[in-house]
Amino acid sequence: MRILVVDDESSIRELLEFNLKKNGYEVITAADGRQTLKLAPGMDLILLDLMLPEVDGLTVCRQLKADERTASIPVIMLTAKAEEIDKVLGLELGADDYVVKPFSMRELMARIKAVLRRSSHDAPPKEDVLQSGGLRMDFSSYQAWVHDHLLTLTPKEYELLKLLVTNPGRAFSRDELLERIWGYEYYGDTRTVDVHIRHLRAKLAPYDAALGDAIETVRGVGYRFSRPVSAK
Repeated sequence: MRILVVDDESSIRELLEFNLKKNGYEVITAADGRQTLKLAPGMDLILLDLMLPEVDGLTVCRQLKADERTASIPVIMLTAKAEEIDKVLGLELGADDYVVKPFSMRELMARIKAVLRRSSHDAPPKEDVLQSGGLRMDFSSYQAWVHDHLLTLTPKEYELLKLLVTNPGRAFSRDELLERIWGYEYYGDTRTVDVHIRHLRAKLAPYDAALGDAIETVRGVGYRFSRPVSAK
């Protein structure tokens, strides 16, 4: 697994590189935003500081998620900004997790393992392709289309949609979605689920408004996919 460590402080880069290599990861480092964008393609995960020279971390994350070559690469933001609004903004831009400095190395390693595990391709269900109206999901290729338009989904968005679609009509609580998609090691809160659901709706609705509405909010519980699903 190749991890790109991005931080303008050499001491933090060296600390992270040492601990990641000790845990068996291949590590590449970058000190600014422009270098990050050049090195990102081909990485399995990016640890991204927000306070970067040249191009700030939020802008880097936005550009990574807008580029088809890097959109599916998980991003964990590392930052000294602890305000809730900063965390929400990071998640809105597509980050998979948000770690505030100073952080516990043990906790960070647990989060990295959880993100990498959940972003890997799980064994597909018995049926490789499922369809619901204009939505088609191919689990063998890890892709989804709406009326033949290929969706650009992050790993977490894909796994979340996959879980809902393969369990039509079932209501999942936010805590259960956190557990199923992010894993036991995830230390976030249920706002993370809400952000990813909002992203999914926003990506489905432009091509089929009914599909955006099909991810229903179950008051006091969580979310469910309300449309029938068939194997293809």
